[in-house]
Amino acid sequence: MTGDAYTVVGGGAIGGTLAYRLARAGHSVTVVDADAAHTAAMRTHGLTVTRPDGTTETAHLAAAGTPEELAELPLDQVLLAVKAQATEEAMAWIAPRLSADGYVVSLQNGFNEEDIARHVGAGRTVPAFVNIFADVVDPGVIRDGGAGALVVGSPQGADDARVLRLVDALRGQGPAEASGNVEGFLWAKAGFGAMLAASALADAPMADLLDRHRTAAHAVAREVFDVADRLGVRLESFDAFEAPAFRRDAAPEVREGATDRLVAWLRTMPKDRSGIWRDLAVRRRPVEVTTHYATVFTRAEEVGVETPVLRAVVEGLRKLESDPSLMSEQHLDVLDRLATGPSRLPAAPLLDDAQARSVHGWLDAHREELLADLAAYTRIESPSDDTEALAACLAWLREWLDASLGEPAEEELLERPDAGDILVRRYPARGPAASEDGDPRPVLLLCHYDTVWPLGTLAEWPFALEGDRISGPGVFDMKAGLVQAVWALRALDALELPRPAVTLVLNGDEETGSLHSSEALVAEAAHARAALVFEASADGAVKTSRKGVGLFTLRVTGREAHAGLDPTAGASAVVEAAHQIIRLGELGDTAAGTSVNVGVVHGGTRSNVTAGAAEAHLDVRVASVDEQRRVAAGLAALRPADSRTSVDVTGGWNRPVFARTPDVERLYELARQCAAPLGVELREAAVGGASDGNFVQAAGVPVLDGLGALGSGAHARNEHTTLSGMVERSALAAGVLAAFVQGA
Repeated sequence: MTGDAYTVVGGGAIGGTLAYRLARAGHSVTVVDADAAHTAAMRTHGLTVTRPDGTTETAHLAAAGTPEELAELPLDQVLLAVKAQATEEAMAWIAPRLSADGYVVSLQNGFNEEDIARHVGAGRTVPAFVNIFADVVDPGVIRDGGAGALVVGSPQGADDARVLRLVDALRGQGPAEASGNVEGFLWAKAGFGAMLAASALADAPMADLLDRHRTAAHAVAREVFDVADRLGVRLESFDAFEAPAFRRDAAPEVREGATDRLVAWLRTMPKDRSGIWRDLAVRRRPVEVTTHYATVFTRAEEVGVETPVLRAVVEGLRKLESDPSLMSEQHLDVLDRLATGPSRLPAAPLLDDAQARSVHGWLDAHREELLADLAAYTRIESPSDDTEALAACLAWLREWLDASLGEPAEEELLERPDAGDILVRRYPARGPAASEDGDPRPVLLLCHYDTVWPLGTLAEWPFALEGDRISGPGVFDMKAGLVQAVWALRALDALELPRPAVTLVLNGDEETGSLHSSEALVAEAAHARAALVFEASADGAVKTSRKGVGLFTLRVTGREAHAGLDPTAGASAVVEAAHQIIRLGELGDTAAGTSVNVGVVHGGTRSNVTAGAAEAHLDVRVASVDEQRRVAAGLAALRPADSRTSVDVTGGWNRPVFARTPDVERLYELARQCAAPLGVELREAAVGGASDGNFVQAAGVPVLDGLGALGSGAHARNEHTTLSGMVERSALAAGVLAAFVQGA
């Protein structure tokens, strides 16, 4: 083989692509990689690249092996392409083997040149920038994800003969250039990479995520470039990434135009998800982002730059390393909120004591109408699993809302074929104009219209009023809550008191986990100032924290045999399930607020057959994100007690943890002050049950939950509320809503 001899250390997406390009150009290439199966395939079959059109090409290497297999290999021209976190280990192997005039080219993500130079000296360290879209899809096989920029520099200047020779070798098979400002490319890629890192928090094409979450994408790039600016780095653009457009001082229209072009370019790439996403979702291995952004954080602290959004991205990726099933676009909603800045919540009621009491008096004078509305609503059954009944209920609600509040400024009906449709109604602010420092975003009002009660329940358990006590299916959870919310708005309008813009969202699958509505709820919340959830109270208290909920299934596969004739031949899945159930119970931690309940177990076929299969269904409740991670890691670590069996856990987290944040505390304090003129000492409670407030609070939107009915008996035949309670809670909701008219 003619040409130069190169050793590529790290034969993954980047290293494999470059090794292929050099070998195809006629150079002698040796690949060193820790993956023995990968290197064995390259030795036997060559290094294969698959193209977007389905064609394949193979290049033959001089050698391929693990570091142990190539322990005697002398090194001269080394292309280092390992993950950032593996740099130290790789350099410990390279340094003693590198010739006196040899060099190491850093073809990695991040800033690794200083680490390399500590081993071989700055004169033998060559910085480089690479933006290759590729993946290792099988041992010895690289999937080409589209051409990307490659820039090589040198401490001795862009005219260094080593650099020019390498660039010339690579240019024959793809883009490559030499530059004296590789640092500008590296910092530019750090900004671009931060955007891609944020997209890895969700399982969706990166172009779509960056397009939908521009606020977060711009924020992470801007934070990186703030650091670069303080360091005096001149940013360089590459491919479709116009780095200067994402600096803090760039005009908004310039930034938006650059984002349009970047997103359009990403949509042309065959690889629609980042390598970070693939490491998490496919390879289930730690990502390198947490390592290579350490340099950015260090430099940021040195120059006094805050990086809250980028830090949130890295922390989010750390959590996903232990449980990739937690990927969700809600994480990007949280980043959008963080990038927008802190919420401006009212610090005190707007209504004075006399106004608050007048609201209560007006509502009390209309108590019979509140009762009539609740009676009519309750008599329209709306079980979660009956889409026809849900549709009829929602149709009634639309007419009732028009009659009660007038037509909205905007309405959306989000159809859900397998669940109740979602109704979104936006009402403008009314009354005196808000102060100049007020927040114009609406307050989100969340109410679900489905109930747990099956069709026909009303026939045996009709709506009833006995004294002050109201009973009937769904009155407490949560039909009274919606009636109270609507009458709170009516009271403010009738008394010509101000109220903020509000967005009312009604969903029909809350009782079954909001599987079809949670994303819509979070998307609407992203535009809101805060959310008020009209779920029932906890013995009169509002709810300021709720546990996260996980629903998992343990499946055990055993080996069937005749239990009498051949009892030792089988491996019982039921016995193995019993071992696992004990282990699952040990994951609970009462002191930490964690419960792991195995509620349903079934397995086996007959008493005289060793069970070949068993299954257990789990309900997990956690009070903190740390506990959520711990339980997820515990479930992932389950191993069979009997090696002849296998265990598998499926499922995921149905609702995130609703934490009592400072903003939640502020909302509670506001509600407590609003309750005082009504003669109510409002309490708060932490509860184990979950609601749609969990999704919204976890997305970074402040939530006050439990503003709904007074009473008890949710999901039980003693479900009830009170008419006096409806008046009281409507007046409380009116006071809280009015407070949002003023500035923080």
